[in-house]
Amino acid sequence: MSILIDNDTKIIVQGLTGNTGSFHTEQALAYHGTQMVAGTHPKKGGQSWESSCGAILPIFTSVQEAKARTGATASVIYVPPAGAASAIEEAVDAEIELITCITEGVPVLDMVRVKEKLDASNSRLIGPNCPGIMTPDACKIGIMPGSIFKKGSVGVLSRSGTLTYEAVFQTSAVGLGQTSAVGIGGDPVKGTEFIDILELFLADDETKSIIMIGEIGGSAEEDAAQFLLDEAKKGRSKPTVGFIAGRTAPPGRTMGHAGAVISGGKGGADDKIEALETAGVRVSPSPAKLGETLVELLG
Repeated sequence: MSILIDNDTKIIVQGLTGNTGSFHTEQALAYHGTQMVAGTHPKKGGQSWESSCGAILPIFTSVQEAKARTGATASVIYVPPAGAASAIEEAVDAEIELITCITEGVPVLDMVRVKEKLDASNSRLIGPNCPGIMTPDACKIGIMPGSIFKKGSVGVLSRSGTLTYEAVFQTSAVGLGQTSAVGIGGDPVKGTEFIDILELFLADDETKSIIMIGEIGGSAEEDAAQFLLDEAKKGRSKPTVGFIAGRTAPPGRTMGHAGAVISGGKGGADDKIEALETAGVRVSPSPAKLGETLVELLG
């Protein structure tokens, strides 16, 4: 199995006609027949978009219309930062089940408003500021490079886009492969947290082990560690390898993502590593050793 997406997922592209949306839609269409079914643009409804491989996607004025005409259950957003929150809200209003926002630089106050709307809906948001979600040999939503994926047994989740790719590459290299990989994004306010994806991986029979990559800043990793600890007490656990990026960041400094801020004595790498280890997570000494560490853990 996989989580959230599979061969049957039909996807709307919000921002299809821009350079970024066009490029990554081309890549998705080329990946095992990912079903990109339509684009949206408020001023280009009735037009169409043609890929270099000959696929033609209709463009609708709104997400609501695109969903009604295509039966799509997912959308991916490549809209610039100023309009990204409104694009997410439009998808929520259309009751899209899975919304993935790739856009980096969405204002935090905009996301606070979006988060409130999401909490009152049945939609799930991945991102913003994320690489997306992929299920090997089935579906590609976002900007992850499909060539490094291999169908297998490891669930991958990460705050860092680049390190998502590294975890995928490492697990493919050691022959384990992935069930699904999810980049949740590094912003302080986002749609989906570690715990949400960990719950899905723990419930998925084909996910035999997990790699979780965190960063300095915030408390999401500590919260995830407590969740894993609590679930293990209920008899629900899977071998898990972790890594925390940004160990050398000085207190009070922002390193990389907007969410990677250490303040008030919280959010440091050492605290996160300690929490993960207490929860039974094997912490890798380096992102280059994620696959090796998981193999050692599996014995």
